[in-house]
Amino acid sequence: MTMKTKSVISVRTLLTFAFIFLVSCDVTSQPDSRGPSSQPATELGIYAPHQHQFYDGRFIISANGIHQVGSLNDTPPWDHMGDDAANVNAVDGNIEIDVNEIDNTGSFIARLDLPEGKFVVSLDRIHEFSSCQDGGIAAFLYEHGDAGCGDSNWPKSLLYVAGWGYGSATLNGESLYRDYEIHFMVTQGMRHRETLAVTLTPESGNAGSVNPATQQLDFYIRSPARSSLNHPDREIFDHFFAMEVTWH
Repeated sequence: MTMKTKSVISVRTLLTFAFIFLVSCDVTSQPDSRGPSSQPATELGIYAPHQHQFYDGRFIISANGIHQVGSLNDTPPWDHMGDDAANVNAVDGNIEIDVNEIDNTGSFIARLDLPEGKFVVSLDRIHEFSSCQDGGIAAFLYEHGDAGCGDSNWPKSLLYVAGWGYGSATLNGESLYRDYEIHFMVTQGMRHRETLAVTLTPESGNAGSVNPATQQLDFYIRSPARSSLNHPDREIFDHFFAMEVTWH
């Protein structure tokens, strides 16, 4: 056997052992990668928005089919998450989003007809409250549930676009709230199509308890002041969701 032949066999042997080693390294043995851009045991990978040549960062979205959880004048203690849908009411109006995720700029406004009168909520200043919010406007991220981003008041979902910041609200043209915290998000369907109920955690698996065949839009405006009597624990937490989402 020549030196050249021995060398070829040696290289082939090394490559074979390397291949066996790589195959034996199951992805499930890797550390739990959990965060806004990755989740454990996903079977489908998608490109991040910035990887696309023509991504301009602009999201123009409107929403109808709006429901309010509770009312503006509920007496504490109250639950304004409304997971069981026992206290949700349809309201007329529309929601308009026009934001740029790259620049963290844009607008959010909701014009609603409530029993108390005409209620208008606007996002006045975009603000990042945590690093996973990517400057205050973020796109295509995992949030809520056990995602490692956001709280567990909602099930884990892929958020198509979301925004955070400070805003204001008027009722019948008069100032009602100023410098309150606002969050909006366009998500996979968190509520049942018919019952509108939410299940916070799935019975099994790492995927959130959502229906990816539907979309919805949620937003809230909440006071800085807290109250342990209420859920969530704020003195004011006005929560609305829309079951009809239109992209423009």
